[in-house]
Amino acid sequence: MKIKHHLCLCGTLCLLVAAISSCSGSQTTTKRTTTTTTKKTSSSSSSSSTTAKIGAVLSGQASYYADKFVGKSTASGEKYVHNKLTAAHRTLPFGTMLRVTNKANGKSVDVRVNDRGPFKEGRIVDLSKSAAQKIDMIKDGVVNVSVTIISLP
Repeated sequence: MKIKHHLCLCGTLCLLVAAISSCSGSQTTTKRTTTTTTKKTSSSSSSSSTTAKIGAVLSGQASYYADKFVGKSTASGEKYVHNKLTAAHRTLPFGTMLRVTNKANGKSVDVRVNDRGPFKEGRIVDLSKSAAQKIDMIKDGVVNVSVTIISLP
């Protein structure tokens, strides 16, 4: 009986140590490493931020952020605010200015990259809700766009 009690106490102690160590700063370091690895992998595919040039034009689809993301942190550390003209791009540096044009109606909006994404195949940019409204894409949700790099940070 004493051995069972001792084993139970050791097991509980091991679980407690594991739980405490998972709450320490090492978990944050692991997350940062994963994010960095993802960014490196992303930049090795398609257009790399080191080869981005002012005037370059990209074509693909745009989507926009759902309301549930309001107030959440973006990859740049800013909070997402749907009434700012911002966007997510997989590889372009934060602060890059883009002109996004809806190919169906010719309407354009200038946005600043402050997040990473979209990560769905075929999509090249995620727009804030306000930017999406400016090019009349709210009803459609996803539209074909051309994206022109207008300035780099």
